[in-house]
Amino acid sequence: MTAEELETLDIAELLSTGDETTLRQFCVGTQPVIIADHVSNLPSEDLRFVLRHASPETRAEVFSHLHPETQLDLVDLLSRDEMISLFTHLPPDDRADLYKRLPDERTDAILPALAQAEREDIRRLTSYEEGTAGSVMTSDYASIPPNLTAEQSIEYLRTIAPDRETIYYAYVVDDQRRLMGFVSLKDIILAPRHRKISEIMHQDMISISVEEDQEKAARKIQKYDLLALPVIDQSEALVGIITHDDAIDVITQEQTEDMEKLMAIAGRHEAGVYMRTSAWGHFRNRSVWVAGLAVLGLASGFIVQNFEGFLLQFAIFAAFMPMLADTGGNTGSQSASLVIRALALNEITPRDAFRVILKEVHVGVYLGILLAALAFGRVMLMGAGSTIPEEYMLIQIAVAIAAALGFQVVSATLIGAMLPLVVARFNKDPAVIASPALTTIVDITGLLIYFYTAQFILKV
Repeated sequence: MTAEELETLDIAELLSTGDETTLRQFCVGTQPVIIADHVSNLPSEDLRFVLRHASPETRAEVFSHLHPETQLDLVDLLSRDEMISLFTHLPPDDRADLYKRLPDERTDAILPALAQAEREDIRRLTSYEEGTAGSVMTSDYASIPPNLTAEQSIEYLRTIAPDRETIYYAYVVDDQRRLMGFVSLKDIILAPRHRKISEIMHQDMISISVEEDQEKAARKIQKYDLLALPVIDQSEALVGIITHDDAIDVITQEQTEDMEKLMAIAGRHEAGVYMRTSAWGHFRNRSVWVAGLAVLGLASGFIVQNFEGFLLQFAIFAAFMPMLADTGGNTGSQSASLVIRALALNEITPRDAFRVILKEVHVGVYLGILLAALAFGRVMLMGAGSTIPEEYMLIQIAVAIAAALGFQVVSATLIGAMLPLVVARFNKDPAVIASPALTTIVDITGLLIYFYTAQFILKV
């Protein structure tokens, strides 16, 4: 069968007909990531049966592409020997991640059967706190002594290549494994044969401490277009690398977390789990914020109730309250989103608060003038049939509504910019200033600005 035919196979149909020959061809002739896509939704028993037709190396690579929950369901069915084979062939970082998720009774049974180097590697990689560079790095990297020649280095890399995730970068370390520099495979190939690595290595290294945040590591890889980022400990010894594919996973995870926090959704903020999460789970993640903000929103009702007499006298103002809420929420959310994103990318810090506020004042004024003009035109063109007190002219009402709406837009823009900066100033995640929370705050302040501005201009 051709590669295209293998990729379009119906695995469930092959299982139902017991066609193991085609299953074996599929597992041998198809990319592991494509195999994972085909089998990820199968029951665990069928998934195990399919993977038995693959080599141990392919089986481990397919396993690493499965969702963590699918991995755990599959692991529950594996025998001790199958688990040992899986742990032996998994990349070090994936092996450590799986180890952390397994119950103690499973790990206690597996660990003694692994080679000592693998046991020590698991213990070291699982010792780092979640969210740090150490928690996402791999120990599967190529290091090279500085005294080898270019010709010797090629032979050396050829020897260790089968056991390394990437050899395009080789990291130069001394006897204490302190990072001295790096060389690329291109550097070694193009260098004169007898030139030493210490003479051709790059010493201007971009690295990261093992305890720094994983998002910072991913951003460095993105900023400097790196294939891998070396990770060092306090003594500047090389302990691992973070590869570009792991950096993409980190950025995806962080963006998912920021997006869900921005919309006031609690939970673990994992990517790709919408369909795997039950309706009850989604309810738990959303309900606390929604209920809390609903209670806080009662303040808006009290404000409207307090100005009930004003609305009875000027009913036309009630017609513009939806526009007030929409424009305030929209402009505030825009401002907050831009500031939160700038903070996340380290484009600004809380120390830039004055510059940010000054910029947002300018933006808010421009938006306020635009929306005030729209509201003024709306009143003058379509407000003639509204009931207003005889002692007031329609243009006075139009000016009051336009001014109140303009002030509300400026206020909402400033609140949207200031709240994330204040939260960041106290070393908290600015994404917790979620759009629903911001909208509620802007609604309350907007109503106060709306009614008091109108009363001041109309001298009520």
